[in-house]
Amino acid sequence: MDRILIIDDNPAVGLALGLLLKVNGLEAESVLTPQAGLARLAQGDISLVIQDMNFTQDTTSGEEGKALFFAIRDQHPDLPIILLTAWTELETAVTLVKAGAADYQGKPWDDTKLIATVKNLLELAELSQQQQASQRALSKRRLELAAKFDLAGLIYQSDAMQRLAEMATQVARAEVPVLITGPNGAGKEKVAELIQRNSSAAGGPFIRVNAGALPLELMEAELFGAEPGAYTGLTKTRIGRFEAADGGTLFLDEIGNLSLSGQMKLLRVLQTGEFERLGSTQTRKAQVRLISATNTDLPVAIRDGSFREDLYYRLNVIELRLPPLRERREDVLPLARHFLAGRPLSLDACRALEAHDWPGNVRELENCLKRAALLAPGDHIEAGDLNLPAPRLSRPRPAFEPDEAQLRQALQDAPSIAEAARSLGLSRQALYRRLEKYGIAPP
Repeated sequence: MDRILIIDDNPAVGLALGLLLKVNGLEAESVLTPQAGLARLAQGDISLVIQDMNFTQDTTSGEEGKALFFAIRDQHPDLPIILLTAWTELETAVTLVKAGAADYQGKPWDDTKLIATVKNLLELAELSQQQQASQRALSKRRLELAAKFDLAGLIYQSDAMQRLAEMATQVARAEVPVLITGPNGAGKEKVAELIQRNSSAAGGPFIRVNAGALPLELMEAELFGAEPGAYTGLTKTRIGRFEAADGGTLFLDEIGNLSLSGQMKLLRVLQTGEFERLGSTQTRKAQVRLISATNTDLPVAIRDGSFREDLYYRLNVIELRLPPLRERREDVLPLARHFLAGRPLSLDACRALEAHDWPGNVRELENCLKRAALLAPGDHIEAGDLNLPAPRLSRPRPAFEPDEAQLRQALQDAPSIAEAARSLGLSRQALYRRLEKYGIAPP
């Protein structure tokens, strides 16, 4: 059960708060000095602190409370802290809220407001703990996977990429084609490399072909080879990528750009392992594990007549969907630190990286950081060095004064006071003031 620590030099305050919390189903204990409070926190099992701002008689500056706050924050950075203030130290309390205090309450406090704040903060703290536990479990899964398989230097911290890596290693040894789908620059080639390194053909060649970068008239020659004279300017035999990949893996990127003629020949290779070089009637054989990738919506291309349906089903025995970087923002900072190779990022730069949508995905992130590392004047990479566009702000909600019915509806619909305030475009304190105005008790 959550336990709350009250740190106040007035025993009557500790007693009154303790009774209030107990009546509302919360456990609490109190101490009289900052030193005793820090000692109790060191023992553990405290979920929230309510602390006074002054502990010496006739002192009203709030400096003692400020020192206590930073001492707690230094040892327990995630612990919610509510400040009890008088008007004389209100400015100091506001400063501490900006530094990370959860909230402040005036003396004498409002019982309803205080209990609502405590319960909201405990709910948020529990959610944070669940997220931390989830991240620890994910880190354990990542380490266990890396101990069993060669992850080919894949950098990630998101659950989406963990699941993708687990599936990729699972299918790596299966002798079936794999189709990797996802947007440009998301890292499809890295996933293909992971599959190849953990496949039964890991000792064979790994040949990469970007079909999107090849002219249509040269694509078939690139894949299947060509004899002298097969096209203008060719004076010697050209070995195709299928022959070069014999006994290994062929990674065919941007397969949606392959011509219909090339698709037909590729289908035949997948069915029989046989092909002919351009300009030759000699049938050749190759044993190749094919991994293909595309950013094209192939079912749409099939309906448009630009992609063969039978080839699609041959390629799509196993499909791995690589999500865009905006859907796995947890991966942004680990990737950024990898690309910077030890060059530190400022806090503002980290926030700017996490806020950007990265339409160009991992490739855009890499290019952005290489440019910043080259041009940044200081040791740290600052937000301005990234040259990212300012984040688009949502249009501000028109100011309005909610009436009593709107206030009651917001409280009914929202799971907490904080969410109700947010839905009305108000701060939590502003919502409390309006509830007082209409005589509405918070839930």
